[in-house]
Amino acid sequence: MKEHPLKVASLGIQHVLAMYAGAVIVPLIVGGALGLDGRELTYLVSVDILMCGIATLLQVWKNKFFGIGLPVVLGCTFTAVGPMIAIGGKYGIPAVYGAILASGLFVLLISNFFGKLVRFFPPVVTGSVVTIIGITLIPVAMNNMAGGVGSPDFGSLPNISLAFGTLLFIIVLFRFFDGFIRSISILLGLVAGTAVAMFMGKVDFSAVSEASWFHIAQPFYFGMPTFEITPILTMILVASVSLVESTGVYFALGDICDEKLTEKDMAAGYRAEGLAILFGGIFNAFPYTTYSQNVGLIQLSGVKGKNVIYTAGAFLIILGLMPKIGALTTVIPASVLGGAMVAMFGMVVSYGIKMLSAVDFSSQENLLIIACSVGMGLGVTAVPELFSKMPESLQILTGNGIVAGSITAILLNIVFNVIPYKKPTALPAVKQQAS
Repeated sequence: MKEHPLKVASLGIQHVLAMYAGAVIVPLIVGGALGLDGRELTYLVSVDILMCGIATLLQVWKNKFFGIGLPVVLGCTFTAVGPMIAIGGKYGIPAVYGAILASGLFVLLISNFFGKLVRFFPPVVTGSVVTIIGITLIPVAMNNMAGGVGSPDFGSLPNISLAFGTLLFIIVLFRFFDGFIRSISILLGLVAGTAVAMFMGKVDFSAVSEASWFHIAQPFYFGMPTFEITPILTMILVASVSLVESTGVYFALGDICDEKLTEKDMAAGYRAEGLAILFGGIFNAFPYTTYSQNVGLIQLSGVKGKNVIYTAGAFLIILGLMPKIGALTTVIPASVLGGAMVAMFGMVVSYGIKMLSAVDFSSQENLLIIACSVGMGLGVTAVPELFSKMPESLQILTGNGIVAGSITAILLNIVFNVIPYKKPTALPAVKQQAS
């Protein structure tokens, strides 16, 4: 049955609103952490929204080369936030985009047989990695709640009040609403917090007035990419985890839409994500992955047609070509952003724990994998100089908490769950002779 154009347009806008907060908060966090100025931050937000639209269209448009052909929306992955900040802080922004380009190429190369590699990324591995990434992001949220690192009013009462007020507003929306309102609660929280901050004189609209109405995305806006081993390994791990998550979304949507997915369909979906990641690297945006919140919206509305997602992708592209719209998001005060980040990053941790809930906890081996990988990830994050005396070739794997924890989880899973191992049989008890 053909949907009415107005209904298609309204549902497309709902999909945009459902993912908009997640899409814009990533560039705001990463750009803020890397010290971008207002003009650069506006570009980062705008090009990210534009690439979200392009990535979505690449995935929905099914052809013999790429595209899963399901009503899926793509956005920048939260699992890349911590790694991008760490890479940019140590190696510079060009290394971030070199790593993204390399990871996109990696996804394209392995797309045909990634299904066979999934056995190396069971829930005990992916859950541990996502949990590590979420926990390592919490300090970023705390610093923003206080006003942002280096701000003259760091930790002031107005900043703390705005942060907790925003968080409380989001919690209230979650408690008393459901459906669409709940799905955009983070966005509504950011809007409400910024409105209150405006009355407190903490919002500067100069970036909006200075932004142009229209722009064209520029390849390598932040400079030509550089390629470093550690950042590349980090982003390949992020891409691999994202593919595992996307696999689950593909199957969920296939079930909702009554479509049986083949290996060729899955490979085409992976290739679409690889292309999206490559475009993100070229235009200095982000790695892209499927957004599960939009799956919930499809279930809520009952409309499974691809026309709605094509419309959402078109809206995102239009918004991404208008820097003034992107600049509006850059006026959000750091404390308001911090309040929302607690909820969003906490949800990353929660999602990691949810993934771990599928693990067989009666297995001591699985418990040890989680213990060692999470412990290693957090340990290296808290004490980054731990391996500073080791050879540089080893520091590639040990210098970053997310990489160290992920490698630990992958290797221990191979040792305990992949390599065949026959447990020794117990020796029969020796009977004692009566004296």
